[in-house]
Amino acid sequence: MINPELDRTTRYAMKVANKEILKGETEIQCCRRHLDDLEKSKGNWPYYFDVEEAEKYIDIANELKIAEGEKEMPLKTRGFQDFIIGSLHGWKKKSNNALRFREGYIQIARQNSKSFIAGTEANAWSTFRGYKLGKVYCAATKQDQANIVWDELAKFIRSDKWLNKMYKIREHDRIIKSYVTGTEIKAIGRDTKSADGFRSVLAIVDEYHAHPNSKMYQLLLDGQINVKSALTLIITTAGFTIGGACHKKYLLCKKILEGVITKDSQFIYICEMDKDDDIWDPVNWAKTSPLRLWNEDDTLNEEMIDKIREKSITAKETGGNELVNLLTKELNCWVTNAGDQLLNNKKLLQCRSERTIEDFKGRDCILGIDLSSGGDLTSIALLFPPMKGEDKVFIHHHSFMPIMRLQEHIKTDDAPYQLWADKGLLDSTTGGGGYKTDYSFITAYLRKIKEEYGIKFIDCGYDPHNAGAFISDLEFLGCDLTEIVQSARALSDPTIDFKLTVDALGIEYNEGDELFSWSCSNAITTKNSFGETKIEKNIATGRIDPIDAVVDAWKLYMSSKNNIKYNADDDFDEWEDMMKAFRSKESK
Repeated sequence: MINPELDRTTRYAMKVANKEILKGETEIQCCRRHLDDLEKSKGNWPYYFDVEEAEKYIDIANELKIAEGEKEMPLKTRGFQDFIIGSLHGWKKKSNNALRFREGYIQIARQNSKSFIAGTEANAWSTFRGYKLGKVYCAATKQDQANIVWDELAKFIRSDKWLNKMYKIREHDRIIKSYVTGTEIKAIGRDTKSADGFRSVLAIVDEYHAHPNSKMYQLLLDGQINVKSALTLIITTAGFTIGGACHKKYLLCKKILEGVITKDSQFIYICEMDKDDDIWDPVNWAKTSPLRLWNEDDTLNEEMIDKIREKSITAKETGGNELVNLLTKELNCWVTNAGDQLLNNKKLLQCRSERTIEDFKGRDCILGIDLSSGGDLTSIALLFPPMKGEDKVFIHHHSFMPIMRLQEHIKTDDAPYQLWADKGLLDSTTGGGGYKTDYSFITAYLRKIKEEYGIKFIDCGYDPHNAGAFISDLEFLGCDLTEIVQSARALSDPTIDFKLTVDALGIEYNEGDELFSWSCSNAITTKNSFGETKIEKNIATGRIDPIDAVVDAWKLYMSSKNNIKYNADDDFDEWEDMMKAFRSKESK
């Protein structure tokens, strides 16, 4: 039984984490994150949870009134709303009491109070947080959509005599001004210039799935960089632009929840069905709608479920846009035709180890190299086969990126490359003006670890694309330099074998190598017409170079286990024979 004296944020988190109500695994992860962070805050972790502040802003939200309809009604927040509001305002930095969360991502199905949450936050930030002469933006791709959040706050103001005295509403230019702080709340649509140059304390990005790119979001986020406490808040349903700005943000948030990467300044609340759930089972729909499909007593709202069931019958039968709208808007599902995830992230994270390359001094290793075409990520992977008495392959990875492209890729990939560089996982190369990867940094790194740790390279597999003259620079390794054909035919077996080895917890890598974990989570598998498997990127900027380097080395590792020397010509010959047979069959 949960202690009723607990603060409302933690109370809801415990109820969900303890599975006292039906929730999807992603929402459970969101709540467990809060509980885990409370434990971490007892030590040297740089954040703490201010219960009084969390309760204060939940109370402020409950002072609002809803005026839409026949009569005014006082607002009463539900548990998930308490969790969102309390988290955003309660978590702070120990060093200066600034708010912890600078970015927020909320993804729930339609008609689950997204606009209400945005309106309560606009009220809190414009008047009650005390920031003077600031800006609050309600942003969307269309002015009408941006106006929805603005209108929600205007309703609250007009419904309450006290709030009416605190604000001035200007309909003609869509600006609400707080008399208390002088802060202005403005709705902005497609014209990003209207937000340029202003320092906002709160930026609400509505229905981010409809944004064609991250330009608006990044502009609003960058405008807050010098503000001590500020928030850029996405509130959206799922969409169907796989690989778009919102989908990339969604995938990033999923990786944070799974522990693949760390981003403590990102708040996350996602309500969705589980991967293996039957999407046509109405009970599972409740996982996507924390308000609409639930009653106040935590029982399911059968009346609302029946309404969605009626829509689902038509959508299932007709397909097309009706089905897409049902899946994205009503059931909060991303509609995708992407391939299957290569690795089980939970299994991968179980393979983390305290061991580092220092623990493998004097050992044999197999090197894999994946070279970029220009200014992207270049990666190497060292595989240390198990010795007698061991049963795991240790993987040491290192990456390289031109220094002048680092900040660009931090934004486009939404990945903390600078943090990874600071941790020693990534070298920023300076040759070629800092815009093109300088391969001399790779040879210098390999020379260093060879000499420092006495590593013996027994084989090296490389992607021949972009290799050129660079391969001759690797002769100091003292091993064969083996070209790995980058075809599904050549890579299918090592890809599948590596996946199965991870499933069996047969690898280990250093627990601090978040760049490697991240790249693994970006990899999906696709099959060609012959049923052969190959790794592809999950999204356009989801880098998979480290895992590509591993697979190149893994192919040689498999050959070494079977005492077979890999020959690239064999793959070419087999592929040619197969294609001849295929063409012959087609011509008959």
